[in-house]
Amino acid sequence: MSAPKKKTFKIEPFKHRVEMDPKYAEKTWKLLEHAIHEIYNHNASGLSFEELYRNAYNMVLHKYGDKLYSGLVNTMTWHLKEISKSIDAAQGGLFLDELNRKWRDHNKALEMVRDILMYMDRTYVHNNQKIPVHELGLNLWRDNIIHSSNIQARLLNTLLELIYKERTGDVIDRGLMRSIIKMLMDLGPAVYQEDFEKPFLEVSANFYSVESQEFIECCDCGEYLKKAERRLNEEMERVSHYLDAKSEGKITNVVETEMIANHMQRLVYMENSGLVNMLMDDKYDDLSRMYNLFRRVPSGLTTIRDVMTSHLRETGKQLVTDPERIKDPVEFVQRLLDEKDKYDKIINLAFSNDKAFQNALNSSFEYFINLNTRSPEFISLFVDDKLRKGLKGVSEEDIEVVLDKVMMLFRYLQEKDVFEKYYKQHLAKRLLSGKTISDDAERSLIVKLKTECGYQFTSKLEGMFTDMKTSQDTMQGFYACQSIDTSDGPTLAVQVLTTGSWPTQPSATCNLPAEIMGVCEKFRTYYLGTHTGRRLSWQTNMGTADLKATFGKGQKHELNVSTYQMCVLMLFNSADRLTYREIEQSTEIPASDLKRCLQSLACVKGKNVLLKVPMSKDIGEDDTFLFNEKFTCKLYKIKIGTVVAQKETEPEKQETRQRVEEDRKPQIEAAIVRIMKSRRVLDHNNIVAEVTKQLQSRFLPNPAVIKKRIESLIEREFLERDKTDRKLYRYLA
Repeated sequence: MSAPKKKTFKIEPFKHRVEMDPKYAEKTWKLLEHAIHEIYNHNASGLSFEELYRNAYNMVLHKYGDKLYSGLVNTMTWHLKEISKSIDAAQGGLFLDELNRKWRDHNKALEMVRDILMYMDRTYVHNNQKIPVHELGLNLWRDNIIHSSNIQARLLNTLLELIYKERTGDVIDRGLMRSIIKMLMDLGPAVYQEDFEKPFLEVSANFYSVESQEFIECCDCGEYLKKAERRLNEEMERVSHYLDAKSEGKITNVVETEMIANHMQRLVYMENSGLVNMLMDDKYDDLSRMYNLFRRVPSGLTTIRDVMTSHLRETGKQLVTDPERIKDPVEFVQRLLDEKDKYDKIINLAFSNDKAFQNALNSSFEYFINLNTRSPEFISLFVDDKLRKGLKGVSEEDIEVVLDKVMMLFRYLQEKDVFEKYYKQHLAKRLLSGKTISDDAERSLIVKLKTECGYQFTSKLEGMFTDMKTSQDTMQGFYACQSIDTSDGPTLAVQVLTTGSWPTQPSATCNLPAEIMGVCEKFRTYYLGTHTGRRLSWQTNMGTADLKATFGKGQKHELNVSTYQMCVLMLFNSADRLTYREIEQSTEIPASDLKRCLQSLACVKGKNVLLKVPMSKDIGEDDTFLFNEKFTCKLYKIKIGTVVAQKETEPEKQETRQRVEEDRKPQIEAAIVRIMKSRRVLDHNNIVAEVTKQLQSRFLPNPAVIKKRIESLIEREFLERDKTDRKLYRYLA
């Protein structure tokens, strides 16, 4: 059996064509056109939007999109031309109100039209690269209203005039301004910029150019800056109220250029009120205002910084080189600290702790402190004064503050090794005379120096403290071993100093009285018996003594004197009158020390336990000295200090400088050897640069001295010159 034949189905079109009304498109468009007119005439309430949407839909479906789109353009253009006439006819202040009202109406009408023509927007517009309805409405408004020959210039002038009124103190309708400016922004960035922003910025530049010229002629610097700051704030507020946020940077730039950048030099150097006067008078508010305004313009802060640096260097130079001001070292350093505090406060309060300003301050201080070669000595003398008496009764926290300030000045010194030399001498005197106000303060400063410069810098200073502690234990051991009663004879307190740790003193000869010599020999025997391989030499120039003296009428006093003064006074136990030469022969004290010693015993009013014949301030070699029987004083204990200058004499200064130079030689040589060991071959200029870099934390080595040390190392065969290039050095292992 064969399978039944399968039937196939076929769908065919109608045999007769569906004929469309030839006037369909025209009729439908007439309906839609009427609806658009009604919408613009505020009669939209009677319209059926569903029916209108369907009509527009059908027109696009039946390929009448072109007719619909061009009809829309023509109809809207006609209405906008009518609106333009209405706006143009508005007089005075009503002009912007009318423009704003018509703009709102146009936007509402545009929304309704877009809803009706939504299908055309989605298909026809998209497929034919036409402008969407809403955007089209905005473009037509721009071309027919904003760019209308009658409205364009009038609108710009009205807006600029209102802003001018506001700048000169009048109150304007900011809400209306905001609406008009927003309209321009809605029409596209190009419209806002070309039709308003560019002319606005040009007019503003002219306004502020004229105003700044007026202000600068009649105001001082502080007043001018206040006015500039106020104008800047007003413009930023104006932007926030009714301009495009992107305009803020542009308008503030105009104000900054016209009011600050164009007058920067004149403001900074303004007579009696410029930057230098502000700095001198501590005008923190004005300085802060200048900083905040100048930071907004190119090279503004650089200008302030340069003027501040120049002024600071000039005043600092006067401070450290004025002969009157360097007479008192303590006052000299205090002035430096006051100057530093002053500028620290200015940078903190007015310049927002700006790092660049702090660096400028530091470089200025480093510059002028090192102009005076005695700065290291003066800073050490300042510390000496504070730790002897200046900080007595001051709290630990305040002592730390003073020490931190001293360390800050110390950091600026290029010759830190010179400071170390003086500091060691002054510390030795404080420790040996027991005159330091606080061991904790002394140790605290040494810790700070150690942190700053490393262990090498302070190892000897720490050794001095160790010696003082060890000496106490040694004396306790010495007296524990003495079986005989020493209450009648002299008592001895010895400080045993390690030679390397303490400042080197030439051991001056001095004949001690016999009774003192006996106790000294006992101590020597005890000490050398308990320590092997050591040698003791007496530093009589560094010692002190307490003497009990009986004057006329049995008046008794206790005299605190130096060892040299004790040796002189003890001679008068066996003689009433002695000549200078006799005293010199008996004691063998060096002449310069002896003269100072006799001056303090015979020439200081109220402490003249000796009489000098003839009576004069200076000691001569033919003078005669007598014991002053008639000496009286209200105090039982009397301290007779040695007449000595606080600062070094010129020869002493030369000697200290020479010792410093000698100490530097091995350090420079060690640095050269270290560098050459790692590099093996190096040219002269690079060696000098490397040595300077390595040693600058302690001192700035002189290139000429480095050259001499290289020559010395070549002689001792640590280095050799290259055979071909004489500027090249080789390390010899």
